[in-house]
Amino acid sequence: MEDAAVADVVLGALVDAGGVLLVLRSPDKSANPNVWDLPGGCVEEGESELGALARELHEELGIHIERDTGSHLYRLTAGPAEEPVVVSAWMVRDWQGTVLNKAPEEHVDIGWFGLDALPSPAHPIMRTALVSALRDVGG
Repeated sequence: MEDAAVADVVLGALVDAGGVLLVLRSPDKSANPNVWDLPGGCVEEGESELGALARELHEELGIHIERDTGSHLYRLTAGPAEEPVVVSAWMVRDWQGTVLNKAPEEHVDIGWFGLDALPSPAHPIMRTALVSALRDVGG
């Protein structure tokens, strides 16, 4: 289990044999509007990355994850040089509950995507990580 958060933003790749869950970001979002992305959000003061991810996935998708069941996918720095944002993505294979779009103001759609239908993500490193994760589970 990891310690205190280093990232500003955490993302979760819910992956199973059927593919990976992506959310279509609202056209009103300042960063990456109308782009299929991983669900997640900002790490709050005092939260660990996995603690923040568990909270965000519950708020946005209505599911529960165990904080120590995620495996790290990648970390990248995004945004303008004067205000960089550290983004940390985690693969989640186990969760409880039914995935629902509980945050339609943030993402206007959600969908499962296999290797053959994976849309272009906001960051090229995300595609590489998702392809690898999907191959590992046979998606």
